Amino acid sequence: MNLPEALAGQLDVSRETMDRLAAYVALVEKWQQRVNLVSASTLPEIWVRHIWDSAQLVPLVPAGTGRILDVGSGAGFPGLVLAALCDAELHLVESDQKKAVFLQTVIRETGIRAIVHNKRIESLPSIGADIVVARALAPIDRLLTLLEAQLVPGTRCLFLKGARAEVELATLETRSDITHRLHPSLTNPEAFVVDLTITS
Repeated sequence: MNLPEALAGQLDVSRETMDRLAAYVALVEKWQQRVNLVSASTLPEIWVRHIWDSAQLVPLVPAGTGRILDVGSGAGFPGLVLAALCDAELHLVESDQKKAVFLQTVIRETGIRAIVHNKRIESLPSIGADIVVARALAPIDRLLTLLEAQLVPGTRCLFLKGARAEVELATLETRSDITHRLHPSLTNPEAFVVDLTITS
């Protein structure tokens, strides 16, 4: 069994959705030649390093989630993967114009539904997201500052983080308005999903 089929089995994903993800992967590989979307060394392992790494957030997204905001979307990980796999409305924020054009191209050519905002997150008015996601964008305390306009009591944040996740969380020890937990990454034994909720 190849990796896309294994992924489809784990997530109970339809053939149509897998075809969209495969088309997305092909576009990443094509555009990577002229726009630096992902680290070139990760391209041979794109299904694990990017698709599956993003898809591991799906079980953490409750049924009925209305709107998800992906900050610093870059090549669309995890936002476009979540858009393909979840029913929620996905908003992708990417300040780099070339990457924003790439995201629009993927949406147009694959049928994955999402809305692209080509601007910096701190300049985006609140969109009322239930969940905010980010991957390799900034340390957690900096992320929360950038996201200030998007965060209200009840907002949940899912941040894909590396080995320093616990160190970054230590900077939030004085924050009584946040609860958090760590989920071990399914794709990297040294990485985590940081799961934060704004409580007040």
